[in-house]
Amino acid sequence: RISLLIYVFIVPRRQVCFSVFFFFFFQAEDGIRDAQESRGLGDVYKRQVHYQGDPIGTTMTCINGTVNSLKTAQRCDCPVLIASTSEVYGDPLVHPQTEEYWGNTSCTGVRSCYDEGKRCAEALCFDYHRVHNVKIRVARIFNTYGPRMCFNDGRIISNFVVQALENRDITVYGTGEYTRSFQYFEDLLEGFWRLVFHPTETGPVNLGNPEEYTVLDIAKKVVSMIPGSTSKIVHLEAAKDDPKQRRPDNSKALRVLGWAPKIPVEEGFQRTIDEFSARLNKQKESTK
Repeated sequence: RISLLIYVFIVPRRQVCFSVFFFFFFQAEDGIRDAQESRGLGDVYKRQVHYQGDPIGTTMTCINGTVNSLKTAQRCDCPVLIASTSEVYGDPLVHPQTEEYWGNTSCTGVRSCYDEGKRCAEALCFDYHRVHNVKIRVARIFNTYGPRMCFNDGRIISNFVVQALENRDITVYGTGEYTRSFQYFEDLLEGFWRLVFHPTETGPVNLGNPEEYTVLDIAKKVVSMIPGSTSKIVHLEAAKDDPKQRRPDNSKALRVLGWAPKIPVEEGFQRTIDEFSARLNKQKESTK
């Protein structure tokens, strides 16, 4: 299931502001699994992060969803907030990443459906802005986590938390020395709000937590925060084209929006672990 969520805000002078987010929910529900298997995607779904489970659908959602949203914004003369991603930077050669950095991506790799799809979406935004004067607001989102994440979405935090809660091996791809930066979802939403209601800023604007950790450190931290977990860290083959480092330069967000993340990683992790634990327990009870 690919979901396009549109939030509508009423702002002064009866102007309507559409806030558009693209989320890919390839949940392990029977109907979705059947649909993917009918397209020959069943095996891919089981071993890849979800956006790679349907790469063509991922690319086309980035493009078609953005075009449809931009056309709506043009017709209604309202701002449109596009949720882009730090993946537009690819495997960066500049660290930390500023909005001026053009990125280092492959247009033929397994990640390109998302990387290039979002880069194309940004290009469409700025062309609509230049040609049709559409009021765009482009946010580049870095790794985000929090309660209610899908258990099997292939993301680092959800993988580690579920594995540690169930005393399964923590699977780290490669050496685990590559780095990521993780922000709690509440901080991201505050950044969205400030950007979408800014009178002139088009973006792109980085929204992320500049605290940088190796994936191996994150695995150890998650296990240490779950009392009684007996999970051990195991290393698997490195993922194809996985970026070696990722950390936002938030200078623009602070300067233009007055925004910076506030939720410490440990606090955000604990909230996420508590909710995951409660949901897993409820799930187990329902199957008895």
